[in-house]
Parts: sequence; C-alpha cells; structure tokens
Amino acid sequence: MASIFSRIVAGEIPCYKIAENDKYFAFLDISPLQKGHTLVIPKREVDYIFDLTDEELAGLQVFAKKVAIAIKKAIPCVKVGQCVLGLEVPHAHIHLVPMQSEADMRFTNPHLELTQEEFQQIAAAIRKEL
Repeated sequence: MASIFSRIVAGEIPCYKIAENDKYFAFLDISPLQKGHTLVIPKREVDYIFDLTDEELAGLQVFAKKVAIAIKKAIPCVKVGQCVLGLEVPHAHIHLVPMQSEADMRFTNPHLELTQEEFQQIAAAIRKEL
C-alpha cells in the first residue's frame, strides 16, 4: 500500500501544496511546529532518505533549498531549519521549519493548530515567493 505521502502526490489526499516538479513535491505540514513548516519529499517512494540515489538526494536538497528561500521571504524568521527524522511516515522527507531560535526545531514542542484559511494563506504567501 502506498504511503500517505505518495497518496498526497497522487492527489488522493488533499494538501496545501507549495511546489512540485517531475521528481519532488513540497507541502505544508498539517501539524506544524511553526507557521510555514513544510515537508519536502521525493515523488518516488523510498522509506529511508539515504536509500535515495546520490542524484535523487542531491536533487531533493536543491529543491528543498528553493523552497526554504521562499519560506524565509514569506515567513518572518531568522533562518529556516532543516531536519530529517523519518520514523513517522515510511517515505523519505525533509522538514523545513522557520526558526527564531533552535528551540523552534524541537519536535516535542506543542504543534500549532491552524485553520484551513490560515494554511491556505501561508501556502499562497510561500508560493508567491517561488
């Protein structure tokens, strides 16, 4: 069975899409640490990020960089942090989180509960910067 992320890429599950090309996809995390928290994934379903080919891993990082630059322009922050955990969903992914401090990257922090309208506004603001 396809992962939830593969189902998002296929359009079977709705998301707040930020960016997409033929190999990679970025969308807002629906349980964000901070406004603008975005997930970046390869479209090819691979559980462990280091099982990607060198070319895929490099491409994923370059794609994530473009998204992170747009996030930083759209969401007031000092930097956009990057984290790879990979235990909660069996599909490689990068978390991009706008930060004021390193504490903003603690996944044990309470996650935000945003309205659909807030998610739509955040996604539109980031897409505008791409």
